[in-house]
Amino acid sequence: MSAWVLPDHIADVLPSQARHIEDLRRGMLDTARSYGYELVIPPLLEHLESLLTGTGEALDLQTFKLVDQLSGRTLGVRADMTPQVARIDAHLLNRQGVARLCYCGPALHTKPDRPHATREPLQFGAEIYGHAGPEADLEVLQLALHCLSKAGLKDITVDLADVRLVRALLAGVELSADQRSDIHQALATKDAKTLARLTERFPAASRNGLMALLDLYGGAEVLERAALALSGVAGVTPVLESLRWLAQRLPGARVTFDLGDLRGYAYYSGMRFAMYAPGCTDALVRGGRYDEVGAVFGRNRPAAGFSLDLKPLAEAVPSRPLRAAIRAPWLETPELSAAIAQLRAQGETVVCVLPGHENEVQEFDCDRELASEQGRWVVRAL
Repeated sequence: MSAWVLPDHIADVLPSQARHIEDLRRGMLDTARSYGYELVIPPLLEHLESLLTGTGEALDLQTFKLVDQLSGRTLGVRADMTPQVARIDAHLLNRQGVARLCYCGPALHTKPDRPHATREPLQFGAEIYGHAGPEADLEVLQLALHCLSKAGLKDITVDLADVRLVRALLAGVELSADQRSDIHQALATKDAKTLARLTERFPAASRNGLMALLDLYGGAEVLERAALALSGVAGVTPVLESLRWLAQRLPGARVTFDLGDLRGYAYYSGMRFAMYAPGCTDALVRGGRYDEVGAVFGRNRPAAGFSLDLKPLAEAVPSRPLRAAIRAPWLETPELSAAIAQLRAQGETVVCVLPGHENEVQEFDCDRELASEQGRWVVRAL
């Protein structure tokens, strides 16, 4: 094997794509800051017990483990930054009121989470802690939409669901953890045959409601159908009203519902959403409410947020034009050096052309040049 062959699902990012991703990253962080979100940078490595506390088996299987040569303890390379941000909110900031936090950095997965995905996502996310009302849910939805719009995407579809519907239907039913997981899996895959078998001994209201969820997907009419199909089940009406309230406040987005979609059911505590762009088969953004995320750190605060991987987002967004630049000759003169320094201080990109490389294509659009005219260095159009 060649020394320069990378592991499967790991890849170098070359200049054009790196520029594109970096432009998106800056745009995302600037957009989050405009909403009042503060940037945090969690560490890439943590003690394994801290990194995986309360995250469940799925994240454990996605986490690389290694031994710390200093302490001999087992470390983990983060596979998801959300638990780290919850730890920061609970133990380091320890604020009593609302905390708005955002982050962006690499994570590492032991296996790709979908076909052709990278094992080294560049995760951007935003989280709001300390407010239990629907206003926080709406804010993260609006911020996520604003981030996709800032990236240049249009005609976004927002798919909404709420895990409290299934919890209401399963209330009072004695289930083992494995049985509950199997039911959630059958709902997520819309496997009617398996779901019917798993619920054959359930009370009629629970069984019929769970079976109805398999067909409760589509547009706004889904909420009306759900109200009829799940009538009489305690706790369902306020959840449907909450989803309707959110959907009415997302102008410019196409809102759909899939009330049986339980991806991430073990993580979320209420509303959950996914966002899709035309031509994309996978969701670009996932998020929702996860009030229990900080409980394992001793501080169970209301929380809502979202995250996305900038790498597939960059593939979905048209590349932006090359950055305009000024071409300058390679000369060692005080006057030229001063002129170049002044232009760079003004925010211009100045590319000095090395001798013998005058016609090479670069990752900049040199639409101007620095030329000597009557003893002065001036910028002129090419």
